[in-house]
Amino acid sequence: MPCDLTNPIFKNEAAAVTHMEADRWPNGVTCPLCGSDTPKKMGGQTQAGMFLCGACRGKFTVRTGTVFERSHIPLHKWLMATHLIASSKKGISAHQLHRMLGITYKSAWFMAHRIREAMAPDESVSADPMGGEGKIVEVDETYIGNKKGRKLRGKNHPGNIKHTVVALVEREGGVRSFHVKEPMNKKVARKILFRNIDKRSDIVTHESQLYPAPAANFIRHSTVNHSNKEYARGDIHTNTIEGVFSIFKRGMIGTYQHCGEQHLQRYLNEFDFRYSNRTKLGVSDAARATKILKGAEGKRLTYRQVG
Repeated sequence: MPCDLTNPIFKNEAAAVTHMEADRWPNGVTCPLCGSDTPKKMGGQTQAGMFLCGACRGKFTVRTGTVFERSHIPLHKWLMATHLIASSKKGISAHQLHRMLGITYKSAWFMAHRIREAMAPDESVSADPMGGEGKIVEVDETYIGNKKGRKLRGKNHPGNIKHTVVALVEREGGVRSFHVKEPMNKKVARKILFRNIDKRSDIVTHESQLYPAPAANFIRHSTVNHSNKEYARGDIHTNTIEGVFSIFKRGMIGTYQHCGEQHLQRYLNEFDFRYSNRTKLGVSDAARATKILKGAEGKRLTYRQVG
């Protein structure tokens, strides 16, 4: 089901609050402060949408304990932004959000980062290994942007030093991407593979010497030699992960255009989320947006943390 942008939840604040409450508390309201199921809705215009907990006597709203907490932006605009980001394959810029939602650019930029925080994988999910018996995981690295003030010198290394991104994609499954800040070597490759991939998986990489040693601990390690213009040999290829990188780079260059080093992992999380919850896996735009709202619970991101 696509996102219906004529839905009242994107225009009417009361409808947006009701939608969020039903989505967050389908079995009845529980206090995000103490976990009690005895809250009562408060009345009056000044306390619209507010609850009073009968156990801890704390006051809260549906925003409390989420990335939306303490935001002065109306909730219906948050829902619109969430649906736009969820359904835009290559992302949507803060300038575009600023124009469409009628908020300042600074607010739109911060809003987008908070939504990316909701798209970040939970620790319980990221701890589960990818792949498994009979499954193939492709591993590759790419380089993007420029490290501020650092350049490679010499005839063979002109230009800036780029940021390293390593990604793992499970065929017909999800993807995990990592911004590697340290120099990329076999030790780093080993740590990433061992932490994220089931040992019963088949590993496919290109001819890089980073992977043979750590990949030897898995069921099978196959390579394709791009230097010799070999791009596929039966089911041995890295076309899937290269497709993931293609979407990411098109989004970063065409949509976002610039990304500070401190924010790169958040952008990777955004693209990983959309790819791992893509239509081919049975996840619609609307379902993707709903997953973001679920991911917003129990998280918080302040402007100071982002800056």
